[in-house]
Formats: sequence, structure tokens, C-alpha cells
Amino acid sequence: MTIENNKYRNQSLFSITWPLFIEISLHMSMGIAATLILSGYADNAVAGVGVANQIINIFILVFNVSAIGATILVGQNLGANRIKEARRLARSAFGINFWVGLIMTIVAVAFGGLFLQFYGLSGEVYDYAYTFLTVTGMSLFLEAIALALSAVLRSYGHTRETMFVTVIMNVISIIGYFIAIKGLFGFPVTGVIGVSYSIIVARVFLVVALFYFVYKRLALKFHLKDIIKINKQDVKGLLTIGIPSAGENLSYQFSQVVITSFVAMTGDAALAARVYILNISMVCFLFTMAIAQGTQLLVARYMGGGEYDRALKRGLKTLKIAVMVSAFASLAVALIGEPILTVFTDNPSIIAIALPVLWAIVFIEPGRAMNIVLMGSLKSVGDVQFPVVIGVISMWGVAVLLSYYFGVALGMGLLGVWLAQGLDEWLRGIFAWKRWNSQAWLKKTSMKKARA
Repeated sequence: MTIENNKYRNQSLFSITWPLFIEISLHMSMGIAATLILSGYADNAVAGVGVANQIINIFILVFNVSAIGATILVGQNLGANRIKEARRLARSAFGINFWVGLIMTIVAVAFGGLFLQFYGLSGEVYDYAYTFLTVTGMSLFLEAIALALSAVLRSYGHTRETMFVTVIMNVISIIGYFIAIKGLFGFPVTGVIGVSYSIIVARVFLVVALFYFVYKRLALKFHLKDIIKINKQDVKGLLTIGIPSAGENLSYQFSQVVITSFVAMTGDAALAARVYILNISMVCFLFTMAIAQGTQLLVARYMGGGEYDRALKRGLKTLKIAVMVSAFASLAVALIGEPILTVFTDNPSIIAIALPVLWAIVFIEPGRAMNIVLMGSLKSVGDVQFPVVIGVISMWGVAVLLSYYFGVALGMGLLGVWLAQGLDEWLRGIFAWKRWNSQAWLKKTSMKKARA
């Protein structure tokens, strides 16, 4: 099959990205909605759930190991017109996440309290965090399966289906949140535990719907043998790409755990402010995440089809768009920062802490855009070691150390923490830009083909 008639390589970035943008927006809005609804219940509930979510995100990143590997390898095989191999990889990714999800669910429920002790939480904040972590932890198994199925659908370009599923899942979740916090339809107010069970119900729907679309769009059915007998070569390939790729994100989440413990040293108000700002700042980079994921899919296909120059240009074009949009969005958020914050809380201490940080985000977001777009593209071309090495060094050597120095030692508080993280994002972004332009990844690809 020639380049001209390979439908996977010729799919437009827009057709892939717009459903991803809506899907990611909805994922983020669900977190914002939960925070907003909980803020009407108790600021301590917001702080506790925010901390618990960090731990849950670490588990989700473990599930992403095979999902990231599947996105890249399935995409490369589709680009090279190796359809049979792409379908086999999809089955293997499902099998891996089945077992990993089962193990992580047991770990989350059994050791949730132990994980939370690291933060030094106490009183109501700890109680809310423990409830949310242990209850939602019971459905991590479903999240693992959902991530594998979503990765497969996206690799084939079916981003509209995952978007549709996310819309319905959000509706289910938000209705559940309102029932739990506001006591709608005559139900009792159940607070954080009710919110937690709403997430479980939404995840059940998510998995059922994704199974349906995988079968309907790809004619791909999963069997018991896909769980019991997983192709060893596929496992090796998925983990070879997935572990380093997810390693960067995993390192980031662990660094955030440590940084959150620094924020906790400065008081509950700063901890609550951090959760609110994290939700608000998502608006600034959600477009970057969508266009970066779409680019990652296309770059993987171009590499599979040997279109290396096309891959290089696609990464640079996406970078320009993402930097401009993120800079504009962060400036807009900073200009209307106070009205946005008052939607979440009327606590003057929290608002006073948060306002200067919103202006720091204007400095951070262009660097984050550079980092997200080009590090993702480097993974798609098979240069998976570089992002994790640079990531670990910068996150811990810059973000963590300077967060403590600026935030705690110098007494700058949450603002100091955010400035430290901004320096980290810019440093990683600059390294990624230099690596992409050097085309060191292309030399590696050429060497692999020569050895084959």
C-alpha cells in the first residue's frame, strides 16, 4: 500500500484533535465540577479529596504504561499497514491492564491510609482523603481496563467515540455529585462518600460503553485467552516504550506528592488554594494536551510509514500553535482571576494566597506547552529514554528542591512553589525543543533499520 492510500497516515490533525479537545475538557471539567460542588460542602473536603486524587493519579499512571505503549505501537503498525500486528497488540494491552488493574485495586484499598500518612494530614482533611481514596480505589480495576480500550480506539482514529463516552460519564458523575452534596431528589446528603460512589457508577458505564465501541468500530472481541495467554513479544514491546514514557509522568506525580507536603507545611488554606488553582490552570493547557495527543498519534503513523520529514514538521507546527494558545489562555485567566476564585470559595485567606499564583501561571504555560508537545512527539518516534531522564533530573533537581527553598525556606509560600515548577517546565521544554530539532531520534531509527 502506498503513502497516498494509507488512510491512517492521511487523517487530518483536526479530525483527531477536536474530539480529544472536548474529551479532555470534559475530563477536566469533571474535576472542576467536583471541586466546585465540594467547596460548597467544606473547604477541608476539597483539600482532602485533592490529596487523595494525587495518589489515585499515580495508580492511573501505572495503568498508562501499556496504554501509552499501545497508542504508539498500534499507531506505528497502522502507519506501516501491519493491521494484524496492530490488533494483536490491542489484545495484549488489554490483558496487561487487566492484571495490573486488579493488583493496584487491592493495593489502594489495603494501604490507602499508609499512603496518606506521608502528607502529615490530620482531622477532617485526613478523614475526607481516606474515605475518597479507599472507596474510589475499589474501581481502579475498571479505570485500568478503560485506559487500554481508549488507547486502542484512539490509535485507530476513533476519537469521537471516546469523546461521546466521556460526555455521558460526566453527566452521570455530576448528577451523582449533586445528589451526594445537595441531597437532590429526596436523597440524604452523603458528602465525600457519595461523591466517591458516583465515580464508581460512572466508571462502570465507561467500561461497558468502550467495550461496545471497540467491538462495533473495530470488530474486536476480547476473550479469556487474551488475559491468560498474553503475547510475550508484545509485552516486551509495550513495556519497552510504555515504562520510560509513563516514567516521566510517574516521576512528576511523585514529585507533586512531595511538593504538596511542602504546601501542607504552610497551612490548610494554602493546601485548599493549591487544589483550586490546579483546577483553574487546567483551562490554560487543555488545548495543548489535546493537540499534543493528536500529534502523537500522527507522528507515530508517519514513523511507521517512513515519513520522517513529515513527522518533524508536524511536531514544530503543533508547537507554535500550542505556545500561542496557552499564553493567551493563561493571560485571560490571570486578568479575571478574582471572579473565578470567588466561584470556588469566599474565604479571603485562600483568595489572597491564590491570586498572585494565577499571574505566575502566565509565565509557566508557554514552557509547559513546549514540554508537553515535544516530549510526547519524542515518545512517538521511539526516543523514549530522553524524556524520562531529563524529566527526573529537572523535576527533582529544580521543581522539588526550589519549591522547598522558595516556598518554605524563603517564606514565599504557594507562589514560590509555582515559580519553582515554572522553571522546571521551561527547562524540560527547552531540552525537548533542542532534541527534536537535532533529529537525534532519526539517527536512532536509521540504525535500527540498518540492523534489521
